[in-house]
Amino acid sequence: MSLSFKHKKDKHSKPKGGQSKASLEEDEYAQVIAGVKKIYNSKIRPLEVTYNFEGFHSAPLTDSDIEAKPIVLLIGQYSTGKTTFIRYLLDKSYPGEHIGVEPTTDRFVAVMNGSEDRVMPGNAAAVNQDLPFRGLNNFGQAFLSRFQVSQTPSPVLENMTIIDTPGILAGDKQRIERGYDYTKVIEWFSQRSDLILLLFDSHKLDISNEFKLAIHSLKGQEEKIRVVLNKSDMVSQQQLMRVYGAMMWSLGKVVQTPEVMRVYLSSFWVDKPPNCFEDCRELIEAESKDLLRDLKELRRNAAIRKINEIVKRARLARVHALIIGHLKKEMPSMFGKKKKKEALLNNLDTEFLKIQQRYHLPAGDFPNPERFKQSLALYDIDKFKTIKEDLLEKVDEALAVDLPRLMSMFPMMNPELDQSQRNPFDEEEEVAVADANGSLPASFWNFSSVEKASYAPIFSQLHPRDGKVPGSSVKPILTETGLGNDILAQIWRLSDWDEDGYMDLDEFSVAMHLIKAVQAGGKLPDKLPSSMIPARKI
Repeated sequence: MSLSFKHKKDKHSKPKGGQSKASLEEDEYAQVIAGVKKIYNSKIRPLEVTYNFEGFHSAPLTDSDIEAKPIVLLIGQYSTGKTTFIRYLLDKSYPGEHIGVEPTTDRFVAVMNGSEDRVMPGNAAAVNQDLPFRGLNNFGQAFLSRFQVSQTPSPVLENMTIIDTPGILAGDKQRIERGYDYTKVIEWFSQRSDLILLLFDSHKLDISNEFKLAIHSLKGQEEKIRVVLNKSDMVSQQQLMRVYGAMMWSLGKVVQTPEVMRVYLSSFWVDKPPNCFEDCRELIEAESKDLLRDLKELRRNAAIRKINEIVKRARLARVHALIIGHLKKEMPSMFGKKKKKEALLNNLDTEFLKIQQRYHLPAGDFPNPERFKQSLALYDIDKFKTIKEDLLEKVDEALAVDLPRLMSMFPMMNPELDQSQRNPFDEEEEVAVADANGSLPASFWNFSSVEKASYAPIFSQLHPRDGKVPGSSVKPILTETGLGNDILAQIWRLSDWDEDGYMDLDEFSVAMHLIKAVQAGGKLPDKLPSSMIPARKI
């Protein structure tokens, strides 16, 4: 079973204007990426450059960064089958691969599509403007000599780039002898990845110190992480249950998230080994297909993720600019500058709180004070730029208008389905549009019409605790819609039906549904219809 991403025509395909459905989706994807580049370069990047965002967070994005195909990052200890998994996906070998029971991959390898088989050294890849790896120059020669790009023609690689990482060994000696900061490199790749696969061998579940540090460096990227328990057919059904439980227990001590991570029981072999247990074959094959389906959907989700990442980056850049402008304002004009700088550094938490209260910002948008302090100590605060309102206004416009407009271009249903297949009972898809009196169809006011699945990823990015998020976390999402505060206040009152000041996924989805009603020209009811509340919660 190989993984193919080629679009196939079938009898249900309905070309529009001479174009196939696949080419239409490509056009939509290209339009969105072009829109993201334009918004970032004209409205967000100038703010980053003016306030030295690079010195505290990361370098400005290049066009190749934004255009980059979805990235899949593979992390695991040695002999967990990372390289074999890549070869299984490609259904062929690729330049520079080496498979064995001993530690084989001693470098980071970016497996990418190319017209012919070739290996590009790390130094050349890091200066190539057509590749999204220019930021790796910051890790120095010790790392670049252990990085390479492996190019090979592959239908799979037309839709993704796969990053194979060095197998992690136990003990501190291995970590010290690398010559570069392994966890910092993992963090760099994880921020740019669309999917992170943690591979475990069903025979070796120990998590070394370096593996723990690598997993800790993924903080903030939890929604991208999937766990693969590979070689699951090498143990019996009873042993597999014990291995699964032990792995979840070990991970629970390392990954501090309330949500349970998705685990795939899989078995990916180039050549099927002897002495495999067959008692879980059906389960393992079903789980493996689920993982391959996740990979196949990466292309469709990648553009949405890029917009989400740009939104997060814009918020961070905006807060960064306010911090820099505030610190500049606090500096004396003539004497005592050195003493004032020391005071600001020592009381950075207090300064962050002042900025938060002055501009009504959520605490979660602020950087880690200790890490920010380390970077701040390297600069002369007196030479920082003052706040420029025009730059902030451009970022606000991008967050409130431009990026939401781009997001609205995405179909809320699965584009893999033909239009006629989305509702087997209707000839045409029904679009909710208000009439002249602002009335929407009765079906709109039923919870079954709420597109809960499409709002779940946005909700998960708010880092819910016990399944809920506070109003302060939801407010920026609602504000980005561009609706007035009076309308948003009414939407909150209607959707927070238990009036606890928090929202769970159902309440959040209803709030977004009500926003859609207003945007469609509809009128909000004075009281939320009981049909809009899930039956289990009435």
